[in-house]
Amino acid sequence: MQLDSRHFSVFLALLLAACSQGGTVAAPPTEIAIQPCAGTLPADPLDPRWQAVAPFPAPLILQDMVEPRLLETSTREVRVRTLSDGARVAFHLEWDDATKEDLPMPASFVDACAVQLPAKTAPDVPAPQMGEPGRAVEIVLWRASWQAVVDGRPDTLQAIHPNATTDHYPFDAASLPEGSDARRAMQLRYSPARALGNDLAGPRETPVQDLLAEGPGTLAPASAHTSTGKGVRTANGWSVVLVRAMPPGLAPGARTQVAFAVWQGAHEETGARKMRTGWMPLFLEVKP
Repeated sequence: MQLDSRHFSVFLALLLAACSQGGTVAAPPTEIAIQPCAGTLPADPLDPRWQAVAPFPAPLILQDMVEPRLLETSTREVRVRTLSDGARVAFHLEWDDATKEDLPMPASFVDACAVQLPAKTAPDVPAPQMGEPGRAVEIVLWRASWQAVVDGRPDTLQAIHPNATTDHYPFDAASLPEGSDARRAMQLRYSPARALGNDLAGPRETPVQDLLAEGPGTLAPASAHTSTGKGVRTANGWSVVLVRAMPPGLAPGARTQVAFAVWQGAHEETGARKMRTGWMPLFLEVKP
């Protein structure tokens, strides 16, 4: 193997650092360890307890297998930390993103991330590309636009487009008292997505959603929503915590697999067009 001058300099620096410490260069971690947490799990990404957990640098790859494909690399890695209280597991995800994209508009895309686990803990896992028929995966999705609403941004046209003006909406008529059944019925008439029960439309109480999939193109809401989460904008990008139930059958000292995905809105990433990982070993540490 030949090294160019730049790679040789990096190699030499690592070697000298190792020699100065009287040891060898530490090997990078090969699995993500879920560390036990005493008390409640830290739900805030900025909780100082997260800094006591060493991050796992999970390299991201292009989703270039199914349409719509992503053919140009954007986010190169997501840094993962994990904690568990025995019943639930919290994933702390952090990645670099130069722009904040949290406005859902036509021809515009929002920042997001997701954690994926096999629906059943077993030695043989389904395909990492969102599972396969008869072998489901569970996904927890966080979106920056949902976070903005939870953080207080009103669910109104004016909140997204401050300079927009409207002549009149029938549900704003003075003859329809605020909070009345007649006004709510009129609001639904002019909000077809909500009227059809689309849970992606309208105000939200949580910035995350539980999903199930059995292969590309099969993504659907889970029958019950039990996960929670929170994301905050940092100086370099996003920091997000996703909390979900412990994978069934995962006992202390045992392993399963986990995968991650990140969307950069400024890079026009949405749906299948994303940066992702393959399956990565997930190990549940034994309490000391």
